[in-house]
Parts: sequence; structure tokens; C-alpha cells
Amino acid sequence: MHKNTICLWFDKDAEAAAGFYASTFPDSRVKAIHRAPADYPSGKAGEVLTVEFTVAGIPCLGLNGGPAYPHTAAFSFQIATEDQEETDRYWNAIIGNGGAANACGWCQDRWGVSWQITPRVLTEALAAGGQEARRAFEAMMTMVKIDVAAIEAARRG
Repeated sequence: MHKNTICLWFDKDAEAAAGFYASTFPDSRVKAIHRAPADYPSGKAGEVLTVEFTVAGIPCLGLNGGPAYPHTAAFSFQIATEDQEETDRYWNAIIGNGGAANACGWCQDRWGVSWQITPRVLTEALAAGGQEARRAFEAMMTMVKIDVAAIEAARRG
């Protein structure tokens, strides 16, 4: 067992979400599914209670706790991508599976979990500082999904 594990609260779909993440992102898998040993406020004995899984190397636990605590953008996974192809692949997987696009490379999956699909060229440009960072930032602020070529052009001025 890991010393620190991210716990994500789901209504009833922790198993489906974990399966989707495992099939979408490298270094991801479903490790174990645990069923409730007795009835609980939002479920019955024998239903899936928790799911142990890994998302891009990060250990997680999905808890089917009921509808009381929906996800918000206050928590997100940030996935670093190498190029436009990889950016498109993850973005399209999330959006195409019932998710929704947001601004500046953010999207939300169908369970409400927020994702930042962030090309390394963008984080490198922002880390460079100065006018290069300003131009890349201003370009990013006009985007929904990040356009790698546009960020590269903004970096060059």
C-alpha cells in the first residue's frame, strides 16, 4: 500500500471511471475492486464500494460514496504531452467519452473529474519567463484545446 493515495469520490461509477482511465493513459491500471460487506447509506452489500487504480503512475482509490460530493475543478489531473498527436489523443478520449471541453487545455470527463491536457511546449514557454512566457500565455488564453503549433509560434514572437 502506498503512503499517499488520491481518493476520488464517485456516485456509483468508480469501476467504470477506473477502467476508462486505465484504457486511456499509459502507466495506468485497475488493481482491485472491493465490494461493500454490508449495506451503507448510498449502497447495498455486494455493490462496488472502492476501486484501487493507477492513473499515469499515480495511485488512486475510487470510492462509490453517493451523490453528496460532486467533483469540481478545484482538483484536476495534469497530463503532460509531448506533441499535438498525444494532446489530441487524450483530449479526444475524454471529450468523446461524454466529457466536456473547458478553456486553456482543461476538460472534464463524464464523471466530472477535471483534466489539464498540457503540452510540454506550453509549460516550457511559461517557465522561460519574460516576453516569451507572456506571448505563450496570451496565446493559451484564447484556446480551448492547446494548439502546439500556435504556442510554438507565440514563443518565437
